[in-house]
Formats: sequence, structure tokens, C-alpha cells
Amino acid sequence: MTNALVPTARDILARLIAFDTTSRNSNLQLIAWVEDYLGQHGVTSTRVVNDDASKANLYASVGPAVEGGIILSGHSDVVPVDGQDWQSDPWTVTERDGLLHGRGTCDMKGFIALALAAVPLFKNGAKPVHLAFSYDEEIGCLGAPAMIDDMAAKLPKPALAIIGEPTMMKVITGHKGITVHEVEILGHEAHSSLTHLGLSANMVAVELMHDLAELARNLWENADPASPFIPPHATLTIGRMEGGTAANILARRAHFVFDLRCPPGVDPEVILAPFKTKIAALDGEMRGAFPEAGVTVTRLSNAPPMTPAGSAEAEAFVRRLTGDNGPSGVVSYAAEAGQFQQAGFATVICGPGSIEQAHQPNEYLALEQFARGADFMVRLAEALA
Repeated sequence: MTNALVPTARDILARLIAFDTTSRNSNLQLIAWVEDYLGQHGVTSTRVVNDDASKANLYASVGPAVEGGIILSGHSDVVPVDGQDWQSDPWTVTERDGLLHGRGTCDMKGFIALALAAVPLFKNGAKPVHLAFSYDEEIGCLGAPAMIDDMAAKLPKPALAIIGEPTMMKVITGHKGITVHEVEILGHEAHSSLTHLGLSANMVAVELMHDLAELARNLWENADPASPFIPPHATLTIGRMEGGTAANILARRAHFVFDLRCPPGVDPEVILAPFKTKIAALDGEMRGAFPEAGVTVTRLSNAPPMTPAGSAEAEAFVRRLTGDNGPSGVVSYAAEAGQFQQAGFATVICGPGSIEQAHQPNEYLALEQFARGADFMVRLAEALA
């Protein structure tokens, strides 16, 4: 039966990869295709859209409307390919040496394709499978919460949620949380030779980024040696920065975006409190010199970590399907699993592929992992029959 599932899943994967769902783009074409596919199998879907209806989450229940079902969750968006050296079209699935290359094959349209391919099997179950596909996971897990709330309010209570992030089909019971912040600096333009007449937003930004770099170094130096995470400490990185218009103009505007990833039990607000206090003081000083100047920090997202708490039965169930008898694991990336757990769902992460291939040029999902994912879907259908 697995052999029959793999070709169907590959065809679906090719369709999903062809949609450029980089987070800056709409995902509605992909969502419409999935809706049509599910409709052909007699399955009704529910959209949960963002504020301007340019993006949508989608969830659907396959099987009877009873409690005890299983949520299979994945995100539809992918990271950019800009500036990466790809050997093949990133929006076409290309097989080379047993590897399926394409943006999102690993993270995480491969899992979505496998779940969709198994819909005919899930329809015959005594318990339902609830498919849940989100938007904007890659920029801070922004889309899923509204969908999770809707599912919690409207669905017969599921037994557990499986988030199909790439884990090499190992069962994961913990991940770090993530907060994303944007710092915006407004200065006062002047000729660069007359620094006393202006205020360079770039110079302020450099000072603040230096402070964050020192903070990141302190987090590394004070890591908990008993932490199961790799790296063991909270990590802080600056992902985007820009500012200024010319070398001989004091920059009017600069901004940068950073993320902070904390293990469970570590409060990001406590870590960032001194930095935010400095920004508040600096903002007052800048406005005192030039009323239009200033600096602000805005939290763009705040996704909670996942812990093993309450997931023992979910972990045991998924292990029976995968045959994974090793120790339970944790991952340093953030995911929507913490949001499902926060909403009261017993949650684990398990999916095909390696996170080491995610976000890379020539991203790939090994055929062996794709086949193991197909085996998992078949066993899940059998377990729910």
C-alpha cells in the first residue's frame, strides 16, 4: 500500500512546490488547489483568513465527526530563495541521486503532500484526521493561532496534534520559543561633515546592534550545561538591517529585525528588559535634540516553546507508528507545536527530512524519508480504522 501512496504524494508535492508561497507572497493559490483536491474526495474545508484576506489557513476533517481524532499540521509558506545558488529551479521538484530538490520539499510541503495523499485512507477511519495548514510560520508563527482557536472551538476534541516539521521521523517533545522584534530609528539629516547639526540613525543602530551582540555573547557564556538543546542557551541573531541614503548624508532612518529563541522556562522579556530600558532613555534624548527623531522597538511575534508536559500518551502513540524507540528529543528551532500545546492539545513533532536541509540552497527531501513518511500515514490510517 505504501508503494501506491508514494507516487500520488510525489504528484501532489510537485503541485505544492510549484506555488511560490514565500512568506512575503499570498498563499491563496495553494490553498485553493488544496480545497479543490479535498473537495474531489468529498471533504469540506474551512478557511481562516488574515486581516486583509490575502492569506489563509485551511483546516479540514477527514472521517467521522467524533472525538479522539488526530491533527496533522504543517505550514504552507517557505523561506526566500533570493541570493541562493540553486542548481535547479527551486519551484520544480527535481530528483537527483535519490533526493527530491525544491524549495519546501523538506520544510515542509513534503509532509503536507503525504497527508493529502492519504486522504482516501483516512476517510475510512473510525476516528477522524484533522488536516491543518497555516500561513506565515516562517516569519514568527503568525498565522496558526487564529486557526487553532477556531479548531478548538468547533471540532470534536482531538486526541493529539502531530506537527510535521522535519525530524527524520523521530519523535520530538520540546522546542524553543521565538520572539521577533523590529527596531526603528529616526535621525536628523545633515551633511556628514557637520555632525553637530544632525543625528545619524545608522550610528544609533550600530550602537544598539552592538548591545545585542554583547547580549548574545553573554547568553552563550552563561549557557546551562544541563540543557538538552543544541545550542543549549537562548540565541539572539539580527536577521535584517538597512539604513541611510548616501555616504555623505547623516542617515535619517535605519531599522533592523532580530529574533530571540528561548528554551522553555526562559522568559524573553526578562532577557530584553535592559535593552528596552536603554531604548526608552535613548528615545527621550533623541527627541530632546530633534523632535522628529527617536527610536522604537516593536514585537512582531511571540511563539511559545513546547515542553514534554502532557504529551506522554501522544508520544507513545506516534512512537508505535514510527517504530522510534530512542530517547525523546528536542529541537532548537521554533514551531507551531507550542501554540497547539498552549491551546490544550497534546502535541509532538514528527516529520520526514532533516532541519539541516531547511532554508538552504538546493533544499531536498530524501526519497527514503519520503517513503518513511508514507509508511507513517498508512500506519496512522490503520490505527484509526
